[in-house]
Amino acid sequence: MSHAPAADTPAALAIAIAQFAPTTDTTANLTEIARLATLAVQRGARVVVFPEYAMCFTPQPGREMAAAAEPLDGPFVRTLGELAARLGVHLVVGVLERATDADRFRNTVVTLAPNGELVATYRKLHLYDAFGERESEWVEPGEIAAPELFEVEGLRFGLQTCYDTRFPEVSRRIVDAGADVICMPAEWVRGPLKEAHWRTLTTARAIENTVYVAAADHPAPFSAGNSMVVDPMGVEIATIGEQTDVAVAWISRDRVEATRRLNPALALRRFDVVPR
Repeated sequence: MSHAPAADTPAALAIAIAQFAPTTDTTANLTEIARLATLAVQRGARVVVFPEYAMCFTPQPGREMAAAAEPLDGPFVRTLGELAARLGVHLVVGVLERATDADRFRNTVVTLAPNGELVATYRKLHLYDAFGERESEWVEPGEIAAPELFEVEGLRFGLQTCYDTRFPEVSRRIVDAGADVICMPAEWVRGPLKEAHWRTLTTARAIENTVYVAAADHPAPFSAGNSMVVDPMGVEIATIGEQTDVAVAWISRDRVEATRRLNPALALRRFDVVPR
C-alpha cells in the first residue's frame, strides 16, 4: 500500500521502503537491490531504504558473514554508489563492514547520494542479545557518536538499525540532531508477539518524536516483514506485507511542522538524553 500526495500538497518527496530476503550471495543481493531500486525510482522515489544485512545474511550470524565483510571503500559499497549515481537517488542500505577483529564485523548502514558518494554512516549501537539470540558474538558494536544526517529537498534524514528501536533514546538523539525522517533498516526476527512489537515500537518512535520513520525489514517466513513508512502522527502511509516488494510514500516538511504545532511534545519535554 502506498499513498500519493494530494494535488495541492506542497514540496512532497517520495521515499520508498524495499523489502527482500538477502542471502550469502553478495552478487545476487546487489542484483536484487538494483532491481528494487529501479522499481522504486520508476514509482517516483528519491530515497530508497533497504533492510539490515542487505549485503549478506545467514539466519545466525557467523563466519560466513564475517568473511563477507568489506571496508566501506570496498567493492560492495562502491557498486551501491554507482547504482545511486545511475538512478539519481539516495540509497540507504545495511552492509557488513570489516571490523578490527577479523573474526567479527560491524553491522553498518550506509547512505549513497545521487553523485555516488557515501554521505552518512551508522553502526548499530544495541546488539540483538535477546530472545535467545547473541548478535554480539560476531558483531562489533558501534561507538556512540554524533548522528550523521543527510538532506534531500529540505528534509533531513537520520539512520538507526532494527533492535535500536527498543531504545527510544537512540531515535531521540537523531531527532535532536535535526532529523525529520528516521531511516531504519531491520531484520526483525519472527516469534511470539514479535510482529506486534515491530509495529508498536516503530509507530511509537514516530509519534513521540513527531517525525517520519521509514522501516525496511526482511520478508516472511524468517522475519516479520511489514516494512512501513509511518508519519509524524503515527499513520502508516506505506506498508508491505509478507512479500518481496517496494512501497512508496510521499512525505513533507509541512506535515512535520503541522504535527509539531498540534503536538509540541519535543518543545515541552524536560529531559535530555546522555550516554550511560
